[in-house]
Amino acid sequence: MLEEAEEIGRRAKRARLRLGMTQADLAVDLGRTQGWVSKMERGQIELDRVGLLNQLSAALHIHPNDLIGRPYVASAGENQWQTAASSIVRELRRFDLTPVFDGTPRASGALWSEMTRMHRLRDAAANVAILRALPDMLREARALAEVSAGHEREEAFALYGVMCKFAHTAAHALGHPELVAMACERAAWAARLSGDPVLGAVVDWMRAWDMWATADWTDSLALLDKALGDLERDYDRGDQLTVRAWGSLHLRAGVSAARAGDPDKAQDRVAYAKTAADRMDAEAGPQVYDRHSLTFSSGNVAIHAVSVALETGDQRRALELNARTDPHVVTVLPNSRQGHHHLDLARAWLWDGNRAKALTELETAERLAPQLIRNHPIARSTLRSLVYAERTITRERLRHMSDRFHLDE
Repeated sequence: MLEEAEEIGRRAKRARLRLGMTQADLAVDLGRTQGWVSKMERGQIELDRVGLLNQLSAALHIHPNDLIGRPYVASAGENQWQTAASSIVRELRRFDLTPVFDGTPRASGALWSEMTRMHRLRDAAANVAILRALPDMLREARALAEVSAGHEREEAFALYGVMCKFAHTAAHALGHPELVAMACERAAWAARLSGDPVLGAVVDWMRAWDMWATADWTDSLALLDKALGDLERDYDRGDQLTVRAWGSLHLRAGVSAARAGDPDKAQDRVAYAKTAADRMDAEAGPQVYDRHSLTFSSGNVAIHAVSVALETGDQRRALELNARTDPHVVTVLPNSRQGHHHLDLARAWLWDGNRAKALTELETAERLAPQLIRNHPIARSTLRSLVYAERTITRERLRHMSDRFHLDE
């Protein structure tokens, strides 16, 4: 792992040379200096922001996974998730063929109940378990759509679309771009057949995430605004599922704006999301079932505010926002969201010069969501920075001790 930064730099250099691009040309594309590019290619600079990683990949016309070598090399047992991912890809490829399913599919109500298990796995960031469960579930939902009519058929397609969203999230976390793209396409197909007034906007939320891989921040914002426009009428009348989607879309737009270098717009989007969360909190009676698995809440808004500040390079603001956040709204979030948040705090403390707190936050993130954090490129970059800094300090301490011991005399 300590050699990853150097290998990333070598991959970037090979991609640049294949394009016949000079370091100066790449520097102009990135808004950096030629010296920065040179250091990056020698592995002396960590790509410690997703936005920066995506921007570099887009300039080199390669996928970010190709740059960072993801999926990462692991043991044979740890690589078994790729078998499950391939099974899902095969199932999604045959979406318009007669489904292969033995027996009679269960009714949509029973399948929605089964989906609560997927929510729990997603909340725990158990992405491998999600991928292993999905092939059979996709087949059953597709079989239900084949044998039913009317509302039941629409619900079968809604189930299929939300299953694609679970596949999409897990594939992003583990680094499987083919499954990411195909899951998004099939979710859009299912949404059109579902009769679900919110699912199409959820798919746009997914598509905007995919646009980040190519640093298309402007297109991402335009798509999210289109989705918000589609939901506006139902949002105004207070439909709970629409309010969740509305807030989630604004949070995604906030991150897009931050990565586009517009902190004011990013903060405005977080403020819009907070309005939606406040509206949810003020709702009397029980909350509706979160069938789209967006888990939007006040806590989610709070941790996105921290993330947005960090994406704009303002770690002091990120730490101040975290200090003002009620810890309870964070601890009730799913482990997957908490893991992301503590990873953000690890970066913030690292950039602020407090390596001890950075390591503590990174350890917390790993404890909460081990699969997510160990496979996250920014977590690996943060850990490398901590290790390199410690090695440098140790070398310096040994040099001073050697001087005191007069070992060179």
